[in-house]
Amino acid sequence: MNLPPGPLMIDIAGCALCDLDRERLCHPSVGGIILFSRNYRDPEQLAALTDEIHALRAPPLLIAVDHEGGRVQRFREGFTRLPPMRALGTLHDRDPAAALSAATDTGYVLAAELRACGVDYSFTPVLDLDYGPSRVIGDRAFHRQAEVVSVLAASMIDGLAEGGMGACGKHYPGHGYVIPDSHVDLPVDARTLAEMADDMLPYRRLSLAGVMAAHVIYECFDCNTAVFSNKWIRYLRENINFGGVVFTDDLSMAGAGVAGDMPARVAAAETAGCDMLLVCNAPDDVARVLAEWQPKQDAARAARISALLPTARAPSLAALRELPRYREALATLARLGA
Repeated sequence: MNLPPGPLMIDIAGCALCDLDRERLCHPSVGGIILFSRNYRDPEQLAALTDEIHALRAPPLLIAVDHEGGRVQRFREGFTRLPPMRALGTLHDRDPAAALSAATDTGYVLAAELRACGVDYSFTPVLDLDYGPSRVIGDRAFHRQAEVVSVLAASMIDGLAEGGMGACGKHYPGHGYVIPDSHVDLPVDARTLAEMADDMLPYRRLSLAGVMAAHVIYECFDCNTAVFSNKWIRYLRENINFGGVVFTDDLSMAGAGVAGDMPARVAAAETAGCDMLLVCNAPDDVARVLAEWQPKQDAARAARISALLPTARAPSLAALRELPRYREALATLARLGA
């Protein structure tokens, strides 16, 4: 089926596709799928699942996952346990060169293992600054200092690219300062734009294929969260000069409720300028959106999404395990205590 990617990224319930999954994934409004721990049993099952998903349409759907390391790693048994990013920041405090090398190795292992199983993209790295009290960021952040976050993330992005994967910076323009968790609450950041300069420094410095916007209201711009704010998306495009894919965070999160029901949320996010809209863990909402919402055709958006698809074939997991580079990277992670 030849079909350009639509703006929706949806999920499935199990470890294999059912007929309803296939029908929804072939809908013209859909352009990607996000996988969760419930979709994983072992590497062989994952590879079979991703093969079937990729075969559904051309260009293939983008297959993504939250696979950061630490407490946010969807696939564990059969995959290398990745460290939380704070471990790299802590290492940087005492040995910057070793930390940069370890960040590259972490990115390489992360990407190479996922690509070996047919996953195209991980929503990583986290670029939020570790201000301390955030309930949802914590050790997912590299460091408190924007310069350190920038250099560690740059090294990790090099590793991701070596493993055949682009990078997604999150959560734009910065989720580390606010205390509430946007999964269950609506955080409000009352700082001025000038006070947020450090949070946005990594976005200015790094080469990112994608950016995920936050469900946080930043009062310096408007009363919408960044996901629904044309001002924040335009600032990203025009002031920061970002040309890649803008993702929403999951539109089922409590922080997205400010925009109304799910059809209203996807419409508001698209109007704000987001390219790919995530609707997760809400199958009834997916059904309603696919039935009621008709997004406009946008060739530029479709091209940006398609550009995230890997162009080179990845080695199998068995072949990967024989590579000296991979073994060296695993040794680095073992020293980190991952």
